[in-house]
Amino acid sequence: FSLTGKEALTHFPSLGPSTSSAQGKVHVKQCDLLKLSRKQKRLCRREPGLAETLRDAIRLGIMECQYQFRSERWNCSLEGRTSLLKRGFKETAFLYAVSSAALTHSLARACSAGRMERCTCDDSPDLENRKAWQWGVCGDNLKYSTKFLKKFLGQKRIGKDLRAKVDIHNTNVGIKAVKNGLKTTCKCHGVSGSCAVRTCWKQLSPFHEIGRLLKLRYDDAVKVFSTTNDAVGHSELAGPQRHSHSPKHPASPRSTDLVYVEDSPSFCRPSKYSLGTAGRTCSREGNCDSMCCGRGYNTQSRLVTFSCHCQVQWCCYVECQQCMQEEVVYSCKQ
Repeated sequence: FSLTGKEALTHFPSLGPSTSSAQGKVHVKQCDLLKLSRKQKRLCRREPGLAETLRDAIRLGIMECQYQFRSERWNCSLEGRTSLLKRGFKETAFLYAVSSAALTHSLARACSAGRMERCTCDDSPDLENRKAWQWGVCGDNLKYSTKFLKKFLGQKRIGKDLRAKVDIHNTNVGIKAVKNGLKTTCKCHGVSGSCAVRTCWKQLSPFHEIGRLLKLRYDDAVKVFSTTNDAVGHSELAGPQRHSHSPKHPASPRSTDLVYVEDSPSFCRPSKYSLGTAGRTCSREGNCDSMCCGRGYNTQSRLVTFSCHCQVQWCCYVECQQCMQEEVVYSCKQ
C-alpha cells in the first residue's frame, strides 16, 4: 500500500439510509475499486468502513507530501509516481513512510469517530480511558490501527531482498512517526473551570506535524547496502559508520532513519519520474536558483484582488472592501 498516483481522490458516494445488505454490496464495490492486492481486498471486504478510510488515507498522504515538497525540485506530483516507486531513491523512501503514516493516522481516527464497525475508542485497559468514556470522550485507537496495519500490509521475512527490506523499514518509520506523536490530552470538569475532576485521553498529533517530522527524516536520509550478520546468519541493512572509533564495521540505520539505496535524479528536466521544473513558481530570495537548475527565471507582474478594510456589522456580518495590489511572480525558464 503506497501512493501510486492512480488512486481517484474523490469521496465515495454516501451509503444513505439503505438496507444493510445494500450497504454491504456498496462496501464490497468500494473495496474492488481500490488498487489493492488480493489479500488486502479480502481484508477490506471484511471491514465495513475500511474502504472509505483507505481513500481518506491516500488523499491525506498525497496532500501532505505535496505540501512538504512544494518548494523542492521534486514536488511530489502524481506524474511519474509509478516509476518512482520502482526505484530506491530518497523520494521513494518518503512516499512509503508518508503512505503508512497516513494510513495509521486515518485508521486510528476512523475508529474514534465511529466510522469503522470493528473498532471504537482507544480500548487500552486503564482507568483514564474508562473515565474518558464516562464523559463521552473518545481517544484515538492507535492500538487497533497498528495491529490491523501489520496484518493489512502483510510484512513477512524477506530474506536477502534489499529493496524489500528498505521498503519495509521506511514503512515502519512512518508508523513510528505517528506513534511518537501520540499525546495525552486532558479536560477539566470541576465547578467554574476548576480541575477538581479531570479526564485524560490519548490523541494523535495533527498530520502536518507528522509530515514535517518525516520531511526532516528525508533531509537526513541514510544510503544503505546489504550486509551479512555472522551472529544471526542473515542479511541486514547497513550504512555509513557514525562513530570514527570503529571504521571497519558499518552501522545499522536507526529505526527512525529513512533509508535509500540509489542516488536521486536531478528532477530538473522532464523524465519518467517527474515533469521537471520548467514553469514552476519560485521565490527570488529563496529557491529560484536551485529550483530552476541554473536556467534562470521569468519575472511577471500581475494585479491580484483581496478583501480589505473589513468591519464587523451587527450582529454577525462582516463587510469588506475589495482592494487590488501588484504582485511579482517568478517562474523557472524552459
